[in-house]
Amino acid sequence: MLHRLRKGISLIFLADPGNPRDVRSWSKWNPLQPHAAAICGHSHDSRPPQDLAKLLTELGSLYYTKSLLGEAEKILSRALKIDRAAYGEDHPDVAIRLNDLAQLLQATNRLTEAEPLMRDALRIDRAAYGEDHPNVANHLNNLATLLHATNRLAEAEPLMRDALRIFHASLGPEHPKTLTVSGNLDRLLAKMAAGE
Repeated sequence: MLHRLRKGISLIFLADPGNPRDVRSWSKWNPLQPHAAAICGHSHDSRPPQDLAKLLTELGSLYYTKSLLGEAEKILSRALKIDRAAYGEDHPDVAIRLNDLAQLLQATNRLTEAEPLMRDALRIDRAAYGEDHPNVANHLNNLATLLHATNRLAEAEPLMRDALRIFHASLGPEHPKTLTVSGNLDRLLAKMAAGE
């Protein structure tokens, strides 16, 4: 059974369906979705097949993008549980799963649940990659955006400035991520200046 589940997972990835958060990839993802869900449903977390957490994350991202948020949360939580069991609490793959789940929680306005997950993801990636890595900048920006949403502007500003500095240095001033964070910082500073 485990061999067949592994084979099924490898066939899904061999089909190269693309980014499940990009609607342009849905022409590939839609026919694969029931197969991916069946594989995940038949897999046991105590002895997961290789790449199960990755498949769960892809499927959870697809559900998230399709606004099937309850299903997405269950699947992303399961992927996090599997990677924590496989790698421990401080592995970069765990940081990815924490971030994915935190983004979903933020989208469902559960900011107090999302914040500690974002802080854990940031802590893990700082330890794994150092202070000036683009993954760290992603987590800084995500946390700053959450703090901005909770009107904790003074806490958000230095995080966003750090994210912008890292993206500017590592990806360049015209990279989409750099420009996004720059726009986020402009909005935050405008809100601070308005005294909101």
